[in-house]
Amino acid sequence: MNLKSSLQPRSSRKSSAIPLSLGEKIFTVANHLFFILLGLSTIFPFINLIAKSLSSEAAVVAGMVSLYPIDFQIGTYTYVASNSMFLSAFTISITVTIVGSLIALFMTTLAAYPLSKPRLRGRKLFILMYLFTMLFSGGLIPTYLLMHKLHLIDKLPVLFLPYMINVYNMLIIKSYFEGLPDSLEESAKMDGASNMRIFGQIILPLSMPVLATIALFYAVTFWNDYFTSLIYINSADLKPLQLYLKELFVSSTDTFMRTNVDASLNVSPQSIQAASIILATLPIVCVYPFLQKYFVKGVLVGSVKG
Repeated sequence: MNLKSSLQPRSSRKSSAIPLSLGEKIFTVANHLFFILLGLSTIFPFINLIAKSLSSEAAVVAGMVSLYPIDFQIGTYTYVASNSMFLSAFTISITVTIVGSLIALFMTTLAAYPLSKPRLRGRKLFILMYLFTMLFSGGLIPTYLLMHKLHLIDKLPVLFLPYMINVYNMLIIKSYFEGLPDSLEESAKMDGASNMRIFGQIILPLSMPVLATIALFYAVTFWNDYFTSLIYINSADLKPLQLYLKELFVSSTDTFMRTNVDASLNVSPQSIQAASIILATLPIVCVYPFLQKYFVKGVLVGSVKG
């Protein structure tokens, strides 16, 4: 580097960067347009649901509602929020999601920690046994018979106990544990710490990104699951929110209006369905911002090692 270039200001040296070629500019513009359109395609249906839930019956039935409410009203949300069936299903889903996610995260972490240690005897065999369950399962009928023998049919624990360990999530946590320095455990053992103390006071606090990410995965899974309750739940008092929404959408419009909605309300079945979906989405939407700072780190677990 000559003296003239070395004395050149840093700002001018930055401005002399290699310009983008025509192909790179076209790719950048096309890339931005693609993701903008992809984002709009996911946002517009949600905005349409909000508009329907806040519009009058005549406007919704006439198909006049698109992206903004017509004849604004909040009677739909008042009805849905005070509906005993909705509140019962909402409570069941909240309970299953919280309890199921905590227990599943605890069990998955306990399985991942020993499998992350090469000194574990039979480690490869255990991992192969877990991987086998990802490819093959007993099937619906044997699983139902098992739940029946365990007296879990029409019981709340059946909604989360069969799904305590997701092998994919376990492998993600295992990969994260393998990336932690071995010197942390070695120094703790030299100070007399037991394995459980090392796990609880050293490993888990350092693993918050991956644990928060997996907790979010479990929470979304339990919250959106309706098939399990469709198979194992018969009591109306134990139906979760997703099964309630499924029955709400497949019910006859005229029958639904006669048996569930006060005739004085200026709302349509489509508005009630839209409001129910919006209220069912809010819990996960509210939880995500608190986990976002961990989710950004934990979602890349295992992509880079070393």
